[in-house]
Amino acid sequence: MRKGTMQRRPKNPRAQSALPESFGSVAEAADFWDDHDSMDYQDQMADAEFTVDIKKRRYLVPIAGGILEAIRARARSQGVSTETLVNLLLKEHAGRTEQGSCQKTV
Repeated sequence: MRKGTMQRRPKNPRAQSALPESFGSVAEAADFWDDHDSMDYQDQMADAEFTVDIKKRRYLVPIAGGILEAIRARARSQGVSTETLVNLLLKEHAGRTEQGSCQKTV
């Protein structure tokens, strides 16, 4: 677990437009920050303290298109995300493998 603090840096002397109090949408915020440098607004931002606990890893595994579509359809019908269903299926299969009941198929 890592602890960190974001601290203000010296203000960038470039001219800036006013920082909006809030954004109407994520897209509006993205558009604003695409055209502006956050360093120009350091004097208007509060320091943030945070703790980061990185435990989760993601792995990219190729899945045949037909299989993926079937999994997506099944996930939708069960009201879960594709990621959740894949993890549940893999966990279930891994449990069977540990018990020695998994048979190799070709």
